[in-house]
Amino acid sequence: MKKALSLVFIAILFNSCQDEVSSGARISIKLSISENLSEAPEDGRLLLLLADNEDREPRFQINAGLHAQPVFGMNVEGLKPGEARVFDEQIFGFPYESLSELPPGDYWVQGLLHVYDTFTLSTGHTVKLPMDRGEGQQWNRSPGNIYSKPIKITVPESGKVSFDIVLDQVIPPIEEPEDTEWIKHIKIKSEKLSKFWGRDMYLGAHVLLPKGFDEHPEARYPLMVFHGHFPSDFGGFRTTPPDEDLEPEYSARFDVEGYNRVQQQEAYDFYKRWTDPEFPRFLIIEIQHPTPYYDDSYAVNSANQGPYGDAITYELIPHIEKEFRGMGEGWSRFLYGGSTGGWEALAVQVKYPDEYNGCFAACPDPIDFRAYCLTNIYEDENAYFYKSNHKELEVPAHRDYLGQVQTTVREYNHLELVLGDKSRSGQQWDIWEATYSPQGEEGYPQRLWDKTTGEINHDVAEYWKENYDLRHILERDWDKLGEKLRGKIHIYCGDMDNYYLNNAVYLMEDFLESTTDPYYEGEVMYGDRAEHCWNGDPELPNHLSRLRYNSMYIPKIMKRIAESAPPGADLDSWRYR
Repeated sequence: MKKALSLVFIAILFNSCQDEVSSGARISIKLSISENLSEAPEDGRLLLLLADNEDREPRFQINAGLHAQPVFGMNVEGLKPGEARVFDEQIFGFPYESLSELPPGDYWVQGLLHVYDTFTLSTGHTVKLPMDRGEGQQWNRSPGNIYSKPIKITVPESGKVSFDIVLDQVIPPIEEPEDTEWIKHIKIKSEKLSKFWGRDMYLGAHVLLPKGFDEHPEARYPLMVFHGHFPSDFGGFRTTPPDEDLEPEYSARFDVEGYNRVQQQEAYDFYKRWTDPEFPRFLIIEIQHPTPYYDDSYAVNSANQGPYGDAITYELIPHIEKEFRGMGEGWSRFLYGGSTGGWEALAVQVKYPDEYNGCFAACPDPIDFRAYCLTNIYEDENAYFYKSNHKELEVPAHRDYLGQVQTTVREYNHLELVLGDKSRSGQQWDIWEATYSPQGEEGYPQRLWDKTTGEINHDVAEYWKENYDLRHILERDWDKLGEKLRGKIHIYCGDMDNYYLNNAVYLMEDFLESTTDPYYEGEVMYGDRAEHCWNGDPELPNHLSRLRYNSMYIPKIMKRIAESAPPGADLDSWRYR
């Protein structure tokens, strides 16, 4: 058994100045003057990152799984050049809660400051959050964040060590993608979001144009909205065959050799389908809507993030349709996506029933909060532990298709708490709070549960229920929504989803299949032993079907258009060969 440290001393400096480190129980952190850094005071989250290997920089190895590496974090506000901050055994970390628990051995160590901006919200609150800078809200590669080069240190059995880390590196800006013949890029200022956030806020999209767009100016096109996480560019589209010299890479997730080559081949195959004479012509868009809380907004209006649902539906999409000759009518718009995008596709269809004509929601995030993964937020008392008088058993959060567990709910949430308090980690559980929770007194999201203990706040749960529990909303409002949504809801999920998302789909199916006035006339399908990302293809494995979103639902969409287009609708101008 490894002996735990009784004490660790770490001095983190922000330039090449080396201060003498005492032998006391302190970890000195100093922001020093450097020509590479601003002289202005900085707010943000200061992270101490360690790794027991040099495979990659420590900042790229932080996760909650079996390969988790140690990280410790603290807030800094108004940190001026020359001022010090202190890490000690009281600073919370993951997977070790304290530096005093860190085992002796060799480590590669790195520091990083995740910089926060100040927002004066229209609600009257002032909050400090990380502004997205073109990377999709990723703390370890966000432009402007300050970090150090990794250094190797040895922690002895005694547990006493001192060393300096120089944070003198600044992550550079990210170049925006360039337009091509097929793919165009749009960015607009959103008046709705700018008003909420108290500063200019933008929405973007990558637009895939149909074959013959320039040659057929008379054509008006249906619109397909592919929801999902922040896309750096339009993905899965390639006009040339795979690179012959591409070094094959193994995908541990799918246990597939040369998966990078598979991806390139699938992207090229989609290009060939897209340009085939028999393929229908339409627009596909992937939206960029990162917020200061996550890589996307979840595409709905939110007390903490503002009116993203309205901004996307009533500002961005009409702008794109005007710019690229979209039809601009609800019957001609369709939604699809997986995971986060699956929840968004269904939620947007439910909340804007007249503006879209069908959703295809694959492996959606929890759509019934009685199965918020493995937690019933309305009845359970604690999200981290099962109720028991004499036994402590943690609630799992991630499994493989055989049911083997790698991570628990507590572990995911404790890692998030290290990366950022007040729902500021930029991770999954925090964005659910930022989207679904009411705003707290300080302007940050109210916690669904205590992030340290897992104790659930049922008042917050009730707010979630009435505003974002999609199954509850459908059941509550079916007399108003049923007719509008008939034939529009399609849900797909693997029955061994890694995050237990199939449980909520079962509950949703129970309701949908019991509706009779009117019957929902959609479909719910499950993939046998299929893991996360299963999207409704019973023939192909996940690693292939997940690359075919932009073509796999086309037959169902075309059938829906034929059955539901209003009299006089344009069904011809976009059907050229």
